[in-house]
Amino acid sequence: MTQETEATAAASGTRATERFREHKQAAAGTSPERVSRLASRVINAINDTVLEEKVTYDEYNAFKAWLIKVGEDGEWPLFLDVWVEHSVEQVANEHRHGTKGTIEGPYYVPNAPELASPATLPMRPDEPGTPLLFQGRVTNVDGEPLAGAHVEIWHADHLGFYSQYAPGLPEWNLRGTVIADADGYYQINTIQPAPYQIPTDGACGQLIAAAGWHAWRPAHLHLKVSAPGYEQLTSQLYFQGDAHLSDDIASAVKPELILDPTPRADGAGKEVTYNFALDPAE
Repeated sequence: MTQETEATAAASGTRATERFREHKQAAAGTSPERVSRLASRVINAINDTVLEEKVTYDEYNAFKAWLIKVGEDGEWPLFLDVWVEHSVEQVANEHRHGTKGTIEGPYYVPNAPELASPATLPMRPDEPGTPLLFQGRVTNVDGEPLAGAHVEIWHADHLGFYSQYAPGLPEWNLRGTVIADADGYYQINTIQPAPYQIPTDGACGQLIAAAGWHAWRPAHLHLKVSAPGYEQLTSQLYFQGDAHLSDDIASAVKPELILDPTPRADGAGKEVTYNFALDPAE
């Protein structure tokens, strides 16, 4: 049987590209003036770099070959989500007064199974890792509970792999949409995910190696929290003490998003409480 550790950058990149095409739409109605302004700024920035850094033809051709490889490996979603999305997210959410957001990343899958709280995420019978009880409450910014709010959660396993992006994992492993109770409370039983390196056997890994960077993301939970009449929140929550909180390759960590789990009284792993406050929809 194929194992998750046999995942390749090309396979996961292709899957991420397919998901993007299935579920993301290009912005409709963008004016020619706006397209011209944005495209001109990006092109001018590249040309300014060439002139200021005295880029050679060898370097230019290496760059061209690398761009071609990014496409061949299907890694544009990974490249953009790791190195660009954090700035887009900052612009998109700068108006919020409630809980902080951060990037979605390339491994989201919609329509995860719905589970009533208290819930246990789908997982293998012998799922490795430290059990984690993740719980809290969903309210609006005034502290009023949002009954039936949806807490959609997905995360990597103890080896840093995501279901549907690595072979050998059940389809919905460690993915679910948990429905909060009448008072906005949710409880989710899962396992604490591991830090992981983004795929390094493809074009993005080639860039990382050439630049002498590291490829690590701190361990994190992905979340989308929603309720009728309120803006959906997309965020990630990290874990105190992780070695890469200060140098996340995706630049997505914020102090407000760091968890500090404590041992459960019954000795069955750890637990942590985190509350979400949603902004009203405009």
